[in-house]
Formats: sequence, structure tokens, C-alpha cells
Amino acid sequence: MAAAGSSGASKRLVQYVVVRSDLIHTLSWPLGAVITQACHAATAAIHSNYSDPDTQEYLSDLEHMHKVVLQTADEASLTQLSCTLRENGITHTLWTEQPENVATCLALKPYPKNIVQPFIRKLQLFK
Repeated sequence: MAAAGSSGASKRLVQYVVVRSDLIHTLSWPLGAVITQACHAATAAIHSNYSDPDTQEYLSDLEHMHKVVLQTADEASLTQLSCTLRENGITHTLWTEQPENVATCLALKPYPKNIVQPFIRKLQLFK
């Protein structure tokens, strides 16, 4: 008999956040401002998909939520990733800073890791 909660191990839910590395390394944005952008995107993705079963499961165990923050080179690569995700039915929020109208990051709704891995496996951890 399976232990309680073992079904979560087979379907590990992860929320991925992808941030433009050029914001810090080229455009010299303060680290706090970039972290804020990632927080906005993650919150918006959760809020926009609040009734989704995976989102509800993800939120049901706050102490064991998994987020992974990855990086992409620049705005062009971020928007290309967003297009690829959209074309493949991967729900996400592309965060655009206003009033500058600059895409800074994106966050996926919580997904089983194996579902989104093909789309993000080449991205590095944000540093």
C-alpha cells in the first residue's frame, strides 16, 4: 500500500520562473528590482491559474513548494521562449514592466516537472 502523500512524488509540481540575465549584467538593474520582477510574474501566474488543479495541489502544501529560477540572455530570447511555450500549450505569464513596456521575465503555472522539462532543459539557473 502506498504511503500517504506518495502520489506527489510521482508528479512533482514545480513553478519555473525565467528571468533575463542582461537586466543585471548589461543594463545594470539593481538585484532587488530584478527579484521583484520575478515575484510579480510568479504571483501573476499563480493568481491567473488559481482554479487549475495543479495550482491548487501546489498551494496545498506551502512548506514544500518548489520553484526554480532560470535565466535567458535578453528580451528577444525571453519573448521567443514565451512564443514556444504558447505554441505548445504551456500556460505562463510574460511579465512586462510598466510604464516602460519591457518584458522582464516569465513564470509558468505549476506543472509536473516532466511536462515542461523539454522546453526549459537548456536554460541555466539564474545567477
